[in-house]
Amino acid sequence: MAFEVTILGNSSASPTPNRHPSGQYVSICDHYLLIDCGEGTQMQLQKYKIKKSKISQIYITHVHGDHILGLPGLILSMNLMKHDKPLHVYGPKELFDILDVFFKHSNTEFCFPLHYHALDTEKPAIIFENLYYSVKTFPLFHRIPTVGFLFEEHSILKKLNAVACQKLKIPFTHFNDIKMGKDYISPEGKVTLNELLTFPSTRPLSYAYCSDTIYDERVIQAIHEADYLYHEATFMHDKLDRAIQTMHTTSKQAGMVAKKANVNKLIIGHFSSRYEDLSQLLTEAQTEFENTELAEEGRTFIIE
Repeated sequence: MAFEVTILGNSSASPTPNRHPSGQYVSICDHYLLIDCGEGTQMQLQKYKIKKSKISQIYITHVHGDHILGLPGLILSMNLMKHDKPLHVYGPKELFDILDVFFKHSNTEFCFPLHYHALDTEKPAIIFENLYYSVKTFPLFHRIPTVGFLFEEHSILKKLNAVACQKLKIPFTHFNDIKMGKDYISPEGKVTLNELLTFPSTRPLSYAYCSDTIYDERVIQAIHEADYLYHEATFMHDKLDRAIQTMHTTSKQAGMVAKKANVNKLIIGHFSSRYEDLSQLLTEAQTEFENTELAEEGRTFIIE
């Protein structure tokens, strides 16, 4: 069960002909999530051949337009497609005021359960947890209430020994139970011990998402030693005054956060439309944290 993040949009408030507002598609433990949903997100999903019907959870950081304007359209499209599974939307309480007005005045009747989860934007919290992973929030520091997200695997699952399972002709329907540590009992009643069918659990992985925020070291504790960190880098450092005024971060500052948080890899995004050449933002971030990459649209990062 791969832990992957696909970049759908990497631009800030103003989209460009080649870049789109914020949106990321996350696959974790066979669950499929969306983080932020800027204008055009569902078209990006189509472009990269990602089935929106698989999405079960949507996480919104704040209600600025470049993070939410694609959300009503995406939900309506899922409704038109007769989506039949529950959809859970997590975000600041103001988000649901916006959605309620839209759906009320468009006279929308849903064919699937739509669940809202209002987030506390002022203190850290665990907002979702199952056997396989958890999602935590932490405050970010922007012009309106904003949260970051931390997605963490649990270490409960073992790695399947595919050769051993194939040799015993174990049906794939038993694989999840085996990964959970259960022995296999054949139709004839023969028991095969779990240790013969699996390898030890791998180290659980984590992905931190920091969207719009001014540079503030209070986030470091929340994202400390995350495997991958996505952090906004709206401006070059020569625009520091503008970054402070708009409560955004420079690429240099994003690198500083990654270094102080001791993360494994930094991905920078949310670039101002003034920058056509993104390599300069990458180079600046790498002066502080070498293992940095650009959030290039369409690219899938494997969290490892």
